[in-house]
Amino acid sequence: MAYPQSHGDRLKYWFWKFYTPFHAPVRDTSLALGIVRHEGRQDFLLGTLHPERSAYEFVQFLVEQGFGNHFIAWKEDDQLVSLRRTTDFKYQYHVRIFTDGEVRGHYEYTPECHPLLHLREVGMENRADEFLELVREWIVPAERATTL
Repeated sequence: MAYPQSHGDRLKYWFWKFYTPFHAPVRDTSLALGIVRHEGRQDFLLGTLHPERSAYEFVQFLVEQGFGNHFIAWKEDDQLVSLRRTTDFKYQYHVRIFTDGEVRGHYEYTPECHPLLHLREVGMENRADEFLELVREWIVPAERATTL
């Protein structure tokens, strides 16, 4: 992630650098206690993993393209991997791979820069064409109705 320029964003950056190791237990406890709710899978279906490709190989490819583990994220039903590629401190491309081979992705605010907007999914964009351009040899694209 790019180091932010403004003083306010730098404070956020250092907060998240400290908090990230604690995020998974805080997230899971908050869900278990009903403080926050999250079920199912988010919108923006890209397609399914090509039958001749493995999820492991796909993850390796995505890492080569600049994606990395996304620790500050929901863990969705049957999710294998959650990866992101930040464009700067403010925005990221986020992709998930599921046990059934489904691949979903979207463009959004980073939780580090705008945690409440990120949590409420404000500004989340499809960007399927950009994802498909990148992964066209790795997945079988879904029909154009990408918000199943």
